[in-house]
Amino acid sequence: MRRFRVNVNGNEYDITVEELDASAAKSAPKAAPAPKAAPAPKAAPAGGETVKSPMPGTILKVNVANGAAVKKGDVLMVLEAMKMENEIMCPCDGTVTVNVANGATVESGTVLCTIA
Repeated sequence: MRRFRVNVNGNEYDITVEELDASAAKSAPKAAPAPKAAPAPKAAPAGGETVKSPMPGTILKVNVANGAAVKKGDVLMVLEAMKMENEIMCPCDGTVTVNVANGATVESGTVLCTIA
């Protein structure tokens, strides 16, 4: 066993990790693939209202296409955070410009789309 001190977001944790020998390491499960990064945000139209991610998570489904007309209350996309599916609602009527794709990992405050 090996002990480590890890700092996560300013909080320190003491952890103990079991060290495997070479034969046990071969049978260990493989790491999951890295999540997709969010594409670079597009420029917001002048006077448009931005819709930002309320929390970090993964975009499960984008329900609208670029240039689509949307109404207040429409579900724009579904954000998975902490094993919960959160519907991102449209705050106003207008035309949408989408900045993320299905499977994108976003942080809190990331611009998801703009309504003009």
